[in-house]
Amino acid sequence: MAENRRRLRSSTVVLGGMGVIAAALTSCGSDPDRRCVDRDSYDYANGYKVIADKNCKSGSSYGRGGKGTPGKGKKTGKTGSGDAAWYYDAEVSGGYADRGTFSRDEAVDRGGFGCSGSGSGGG
Repeated sequence: MAENRRRLRSSTVVLGGMGVIAAALTSCGSDPDRRCVDRDSYDYANGYKVIADKNCKSGSSYGRGGKGTPGKGKKTGKTGSGDAAWYYDAEVSGGYADRGTFSRDEAVDRGGFGCSGSGSGGG
């Protein structure tokens, strides 16, 4: 009887441990690292300008804002609307993302699983 209990406990530990490992693996591999960028802002030296994630969640077009009144905190950048899109597996530096892809499937195929910093964007 004691031997039966021992086997049952060890089986439970093994199965429970496998469940924890499976959960950890699926949470890391579910989405590649991504940044929300303005497709119209490409700069040859820097890449695409990283923008707030909310712009990609609300649709592909967003308002950029205009130039402010001189002396009252001028806004820089273009006026009108921008073209927001998710940019996957990019190298991010100084508010710009480069050397990535706009295709989620391509990012997953080339091994871009994002466990660290996944989905964090500019503000």
